Amino acid sequence: MSTTWDDLVTTALLGTDRRPASPGALLDEAALRTVRRRAALLPAAPPGPLPEAAPEDVRPPLPEAARRRLALLLAERAAGPGGSGRRGGGPDLTELLPQWLAAANDHGYRAPEALLPGLLDAARARSDLRPGALALGGPRALWLARLNPQWRYALRDAPASSAAPAATGTAETADSAAHRDQVWQEGLFAERVALLTSMRRRDPAAARELLDTTWPQERAEDRLMFLDTLRDGLSPADEPFLERALTDRGRTVRAVAAELLSALPASALAGRMAVRARACVALDRTNGRPTVIVEAPHECDAAMRRDGVVAKPPAGRGERSWWLSQLVEAAPLGIWCERLGVAGAAEAVALPVADGWRPDLHAAWCRAAVRQGDAEWSRALLGPAASPPAPTGASWLDPAKLLSALPPGERAGWVAEFIAAHGLSEAFRLLGVCAVPWAEPLGRAVVDALDTAREAGGYPWSFSGVMGMAERCLDPDQADLLEELTVLPSGPEDAAATHGAAGYWAEAYQRLIGTLRLRAAMREELSDDPALRRPAGR
Repeated sequence: MSTTWDDLVTTALLGTDRRPASPGALLDEAALRTVRRRAALLPAAPPGPLPEAAPEDVRPPLPEAARRRLALLLAERAAGPGGSGRRGGGPDLTELLPQWLAAANDHGYRAPEALLPGLLDAARARSDLRPGALALGGPRALWLARLNPQWRYALRDAPASSAAPAATGTAETADSAAHRDQVWQEGLFAERVALLTSMRRRDPAAARELLDTTWPQERAEDRLMFLDTLRDGLSPADEPFLERALTDRGRTVRAVAAELLSALPASALAGRMAVRARACVALDRTNGRPTVIVEAPHECDAAMRRDGVVAKPPAGRGERSWWLSQLVEAAPLGIWCERLGVAGAAEAVALPVADGWRPDLHAAWCRAAVRQGDAEWSRALLGPAASPPAPTGASWLDPAKLLSALPPGERAGWVAEFIAAHGLSEAFRLLGVCAVPWAEPLGRAVVDALDTAREAGGYPWSFSGVMGMAERCLDPDQADLLEELTVLPSGPEDAAATHGAAGYWAEAYQRLIGTLRLRAAMREELSDDPALRRPAGR
């Protein structure tokens, strides 16, 4: 009877004194069978085909100093909480990476190939880095992303210039069209979203037509994501498709379709909403002073539900108030001046509203102004910056969202006036919607408000959020102007102040100045003028 490999293993485990075999014979047999086993192994499956060569990226490379800077920023990010970020009074390098990426992309540089993995890892960990990182990485970053499942996000979030063929504006070839169709029909969901997003940015009609080819067969959650891509380049040409989506079997899909249609003031849905909203809001002149009167809907009928009105209100909200708000926010803002007999948005907003309906009506107007990007109505609803901030009961008034509809310069000016009148405690979210770097009046208002807090005996950590934002958003050219704020009292009677609030403020300002100067150095390293560049450093 032949001995099997399992028999040999059992004998070795039990011991040769309990099984009929000598130690030498056991080892000889094991050696023989090992050779047999190795000789009988089947060959491994042949490796798959090598990936296609990485595409060319013809953009200019980073200047050497800027390349070293990017390597340093990525290394700081990868080091994690224990070895990156702010060290003592130094700047937080990881928070400067988004700004560095934006500046590098403005110059049209490409990322060094050796740093692409680190760049993709950084963008995987922080979604706010993705647009800038993928733009800098370009087609080679996407090529790498297709080879690593951990970087699949890049196929969804890539900018139009990198995500799909024919993105350079040249005519689409038969090969690129075939590739596009194959990705759309067979690709992963992230690849399909990336393709649709890319096409939407350069050819909105073609993207919509591609989506229409498979729309009925898509899953509800996928239809929702695909529909969201139509926000980019939304136009009246999209109306027929969106009208059909109003009858979609998915409730959230219907709601997004209705929202997009309401952002088109000339759409049929906006017209239907206008008729409903006009029936609910009118002007009463019988009491001597013109007053807005409101009669909210008494039911949410099938036609309203088809047009995206959600019948069930959230907890704590009355049905009629809920329905009214949805009608008004979806109606074109242009109907209200004629309906209320006024010349402009400011006059409409100033009218008194009867029976406590003002918060609901103005809240709906606010949402409509943001959705429709209407600067006139946003300006009227915001009111003067020096006016008292909205009281707690008027939480529906969101200045940060309304500001987003104003031109950048006007937005910064309004926030500067607000800070000058009310200080920084209410201004954090408002600063977040202002263009970077902050315009000079806004930057000066922030510095003045911080200095006022210092003189009042406050401590810098009470304004840590604003200080951190100032490091990223103040114009670097203002660093020298801040030097005087770091000077500590010199008299003996002021020695205690050196170790108290004044000392903390001086340290905070020194850190702010250091970060601004570092940002200036980073800007110079990326400059097209070699004479302005300096070696990278901390």
